[in-house]
Amino acid sequence: MLDVFITSRVRRKIVVVYAKYPDFRTHVRGLAKLIKEDPGNIQRELKRLEKVGFLTSEKQGNTKIYATNKQFPIFKELQSIVIKSQQHSSRPKRGVTERA
Repeated sequence: MLDVFITSRVRRKIVVVYAKYPDFRTHVRGLAKLIKEDPGNIQRELKRLEKVGFLTSEKQGNTKIYATNKQFPIFKELQSIVIKSQQHSSRPKRGVTERA
């Protein structure tokens, strides 16, 4: 359901990770390994999400570490949407019966 509102697959995966786990902090390659996406695409989306204020970053040596900006104006709402969309997608479709 979230794919209707966030059309970029990579951006959607990133938003889900950082919304579900607001204390999560990682660098581009760590996130690439976690969500199994290309680091170049991830870096582009991280920059976009940082630019709008959803993420923050800090330099640790030569590495940029990204974290959730919990002060983002719609963070709580976005977090709620992510959690609800995942609960909704994990339920069986209405009218579908499970076979034994």
